[in-house]
Amino acid sequence: MRFVIVTGMSGAGKSTALKMLEDVGYFCVDNLPLPLIRKFAEITYKQSIDVNNIALGVDIRCGQALSELEHVLEDLVAGGFQYEILFLDASDAVLVKRYKETRRSHPLAGEGRVDQGILEERNKLNFLKKQADYILDTSQLLTRELKSEIDKIFVKNEGFNNLFITVLSFGFKYGIPSDADLVFDVRFLPNPFYIDELKPQTGNDKEVQDYVMAFDVAHEFMDKLEDMIRFLIPNYITEGKNQLVIAIGCTGGKHRSVTLTNKLFERLSQNKEYGLKVEHRDIQKDSIRKSI
Repeated sequence: MRFVIVTGMSGAGKSTALKMLEDVGYFCVDNLPLPLIRKFAEITYKQSIDVNNIALGVDIRCGQALSELEHVLEDLVAGGFQYEILFLDASDAVLVKRYKETRRSHPLAGEGRVDQGILEERNKLNFLKKQADYILDTSQLLTRELKSEIDKIFVKNEGFNNLFITVLSFGFKYGIPSDADLVFDVRFLPNPFYIDELKPQTGNDKEVQDYVMAFDVAHEFMDKLEDMIRFLIPNYITEGKNQLVIAIGCTGGKHRSVTLTNKLFERLSQNKEYGLKVEHRDIQKDSIRKSI
């Protein structure tokens, strides 16, 4: 039996994660009073109830009692109860945006600002994040991508490292992505934009990919980029980083950057030790501007 404690920042997707675990057969309990956790573990482990896996939601709603959770967890270990911690996180900017969209107040903000409540919550939950077996940063995750990661960990029992990589194409004329950790400029490559039959196509089309990758410099760039990324990934994981955005840009974000982004995604997809997705931020913007 797996006993999972689901916790994390308010607005990061804890409730959604609990629902997903429930959908795959976990018996889920949210916001159980902390003094009852030990008793709950005893019932689920030692008594013959028809439950295979347990997910227990714990968060800042515990109030002042949250400070007692560390002792509760120590008590579980002393009692021989095994548990795992799933920590849902997101950037401060994303959390603020989500609260504004839902028009909800942060549980610790009171009459103050949301960002102040988020800061206080981070401080209170820091000990849980340090103990977490799995950290999922939902800042850039779609619901289906979060479900895929949860299935990977708790259904398929695949290996997991606390790092999710987004490989992102963009156009410099639309601005560098504000959340990019690494930015690479591929405007040195020949531009398909000036080839009449390739201009309306994108880096998702084979003809454009063949044109861009026909130049030796494109392959050399890809080899060097892959080598550097593969060097950085284990070091980022060791450092505790759980979200990495690799941004590759060309002028309009339609041809060269899309092609190289797809190629890097293909190469990194061979490794299952981290979450991975590809995005093309500006691939349709030229078409939208022309239609306007």
